[in-house]
Amino acid sequence: MEEKKKKGVVGLAEKLGFMGFSASTNIVFNFKSTYYKYFLTSVLLIDPIAVSNMVLIGTIWDIVNDPLLGVWANNIHFKSGEKVRPWLLWVALPYALGMVFLFCDFGVSEKWDIILGLVVFFLYEIANTFRGIPYNGMGGLASGDDDDRKAINAFRSLGACIGSGIGAVAVPMIVRMFGGLKDHKVINSSDAGAVFKGACFMGVLIVIGCLVHYFTTKERIKQVSDQEENLGIMETYRMLFKCKSWVKNMIYVMFYGVSTCLMTSSITYYCAYVLNDSSKSTPVMAAYLLFSIIFSVITPKIDSLLGRKKTMALAALIQVIGKIPFILNPTNLICAYINAISAGMGLTMTFILFNVNRNNISDIVELQNGRRLDTMVSTGDNLMSKIAEAVVDKMFLVALAAAGFNAALADEGQVQNIATQKTICALLGWIPALVAVALMLISLTIDTRKEYEEAAAAAGKEIG
Repeated sequence: MEEKKKKGVVGLAEKLGFMGFSASTNIVFNFKSTYYKYFLTSVLLIDPIAVSNMVLIGTIWDIVNDPLLGVWANNIHFKSGEKVRPWLLWVALPYALGMVFLFCDFGVSEKWDIILGLVVFFLYEIANTFRGIPYNGMGGLASGDDDDRKAINAFRSLGACIGSGIGAVAVPMIVRMFGGLKDHKVINSSDAGAVFKGACFMGVLIVIGCLVHYFTTKERIKQVSDQEENLGIMETYRMLFKCKSWVKNMIYVMFYGVSTCLMTSSITYYCAYVLNDSSKSTPVMAAYLLFSIIFSVITPKIDSLLGRKKTMALAALIQVIGKIPFILNPTNLICAYINAISAGMGLTMTFILFNVNRNNISDIVELQNGRRLDTMVSTGDNLMSKIAEAVVDKMFLVALAAAGFNAALADEGQVQNIATQKTICALLGWIPALVAVALMLISLTIDTRKEYEEAAAAAGKEIG
């Protein structure tokens, strides 16, 4: 791997490019994660069970197409000699259009809303797969220095915080800016046009983010081996599964995704249907954002002080402790703030750490096999994130339907039943607490440094 021993090659402008792309991506992610299910159930008025089935079908689609697309992308050779960065130009417009059409009210029957929704969702997820290649892969290709990589992922985390803040906190403002939420506090079917215009705004941000990242970053790490032959799917996955850290980090990413999606999905429902005022999600998510920013800055220092395993375990422990007051008193707004703050701290730490792990994993795979598989490592983690989102969507919607959730009550100004309110509180409280415990357990088994040293010794390489 070239440039492995160079230190400090990534400058501030490049780090800001990573931050800008992460910000735009997370604006879009949080907009979709927070409002897509809400749009389907409360704007288009599709039955929650039907929406959960759409999510299930979409997940099956991802499980089938993501590995195939990843192998195909890994075998693409751009004229520039780069493997990852050019995807930023290719994916920008398709990904933006996919986001716009996800929030389009076609004005048809529920049956056709479901059919058209699935078609759009399939196309959107293809674009999302290719978006994930530079998003997840460039951090490890910009530099081989671990401090550089920690700094890059800290800036990415800052961007994610900014994006999360805009995507989750400022969305009601964006909807109002486009004429929605005029005389009511909860988004309903009358806001379809405003939400669609908000999605168009998100599409513009996608294109801007991709272009900023492309023109400010550089792909420096090149494969040591001169092998250029294409790899088949079986050979590719044989190489990946040989790396134990890759498997464990994939599970770690999935648990992180579940925790994040539960937070962003539940908070709007919690404020709208438990506190009866969706605008209260703004200050709660602002608290989440503030502590995310703080821990984006200090996590690399904590990692250097405690070591990777202890820092990952600490991140999970913070989440568990912070959810206890909310579990005991779920209707108390102060407890909701404590829950959000602890999630901002713990999830930010987790985000930075699994990204640094991923960068190390690409190095391990190269040492073990003589081939870099950054594209496949990226699409694998991206698939785990999609599966996590789908698991949350399915669980969320089925649980709401079982509790007797009725979207029409929002239009009529009525409150949801007690069972629905308790279900929403559980999805924001004790369920993510259990996921945080799982995060802690898997974090204690991941040791990328040890596996890297073993792979280097087996390959007869000195550690840089």
